[in-house]
Amino acid sequence: MTPILNTPAWKHAERHAHGLRDVHLRDLFAHDPTRFARLSVRWNPGAGESWLLDLSKQRITPETLPILAGLWESADVPGWIAKMRAGEPINHTEGRAVLHTALRHAGGPVKVGGHDVMPDVQAVLAKMRDFCRAVHSGQWRGATGETITDVVNIGIGGSDLGPRMATQALAAHHLGHLRVHYVANVDSADLATILHGLSPQRTLFIIASKTFTTQETMQNARSARDWLTTTLGEAAVARHFVAVSTALDKVAAFGIDTDNAFAFWDWVGGRFSLWSAIGLPLALAIGFECFEALLAGAREMDNHFFTAPPLENLPALLALIELWNADFISLQTRAVLPYSQSLGLLPRYLQQLEMESLGKQIDRDGKLVGCPTLPIIWGEPGTNGQHAFYQLLHQGGRALSCEFIACKEADFPLPGHHEKLLANCFAQSAALMKGKTLEEASQELTAVPSAPTFLAPYKIFPGNQPSTTLLLPRLDPYTLGALIALYEHKVFTLGVLWHLDAFDQWGVEYGKQIANSLLPMIEGTSPVADVDSSTAGLIAACKS
Repeated sequence: MTPILNTPAWKHAERHAHGLRDVHLRDLFAHDPTRFARLSVRWNPGAGESWLLDLSKQRITPETLPILAGLWESADVPGWIAKMRAGEPINHTEGRAVLHTALRHAGGPVKVGGHDVMPDVQAVLAKMRDFCRAVHSGQWRGATGETITDVVNIGIGGSDLGPRMATQALAAHHLGHLRVHYVANVDSADLATILHGLSPQRTLFIIASKTFTTQETMQNARSARDWLTTTLGEAAVARHFVAVSTALDKVAAFGIDTDNAFAFWDWVGGRFSLWSAIGLPLALAIGFECFEALLAGAREMDNHFFTAPPLENLPALLALIELWNADFISLQTRAVLPYSQSLGLLPRYLQQLEMESLGKQIDRDGKLVGCPTLPIIWGEPGTNGQHAFYQLLHQGGRALSCEFIACKEADFPLPGHHEKLLANCFAQSAALMKGKTLEEASQELTAVPSAPTFLAPYKIFPGNQPSTTLLLPRLDPYTLGALIALYEHKVFTLGVLWHLDAFDQWGVEYGKQIANSLLPMIEGTSPVADVDSSTAGLIAACKS
């Protein structure tokens, strides 16, 4: 296909961006009192209140979005959506279909290689439902007959970040009698601090690894197994461990009854797998009915993405704005700033979802993309971040974009809190947009008797820092499901626009290969050889 950089739509966007190069956001607002109305979009999901996506503080004009929509057409995003939904192997480097949307599908057949996967999906969901009800009711008990009070999920990457983030996000919906914990890091401090204070008789472990060979996960699993069997004996493993895996032989060798293994499939990428049995710890935390509401919200966002035109399509608009900021106005980072403590792990989750998917420079034809792809993502919940890094956002001299996420209603409604939270959120996006001139700073000082006028230069804020604000009605399972699906479809769209395979992750493999070769050298079972002098020196320092 013609590289998108060579299309008329791209050239048109370049000319448009050049014309906006020296325009300040405060001037755009001053010249157009209807700017907010013209550059904000509302979405009304079928089972919830409307969402608001405000793009008016982005460095665009009302003419920008139709120009960018030309890129959607040039890249044939609708055609790629059809390929994905048809089960074609659009993960071309691994020869796999990409059908995480099938995990929350509620219609007819979804086929991969001629096989309808929906009966398999429904069977796993039914097994998850039955297991959750057995644990919650006390029917599932530990080896000594005690009920389960604590669940420890052991996984890493996509087997950890999604359910961990969602479990924290939906804290207001937790069932009170069951605590869910997460262990990912191979650093023993991660597992040890979780196990401290837990009762082996009342603890259930979920080992989440598709192949049951992931190094970090299996080391943590073996250590957890030792912790349990030291007190309860080997026979207790079957009542205190379940698996999310397809490697049933390895599951059985570990001591887990294969009837307690929950399957998922190679057409589900790890970072898109929350909706599968990978979401089992979340379902245990919130109850299966709430988990079904999460699936319903995601399904509603799927329908929106598949059918809405690009200028009314929330995932499309987020993708087009990201591409605009990265490739046309050269912004290299994006701060994700949820004004919700419950969404505190969302920036970390999006780092994996977006940066692992789109942190690439080789396109589907094996050639360089030819332009920057995804910016670096980072962030922290407000208002905490205001007392950490916002100084740099306002006066650090680095151009970047921000993404504010807020809810109209609090999930933990304490009097006086939520109004202050929203005031800070809206104030920060306004300040980043508007800035403060030297004249305004001077006038501000002269209005205060005895104020030192020499401070005026220190109170200048350049402004013109673009931001998006996404205002949600509330944070509940349905809304969170739609929010996660929103970002999944944004990733898909950017992959198409940049002509990337967004569903492989070869960059992750190289470090693993080197780690596997270094391990015997660090353990002392093989000599230090064929490594650079720095690595050799570090190994020697650890062994001395």
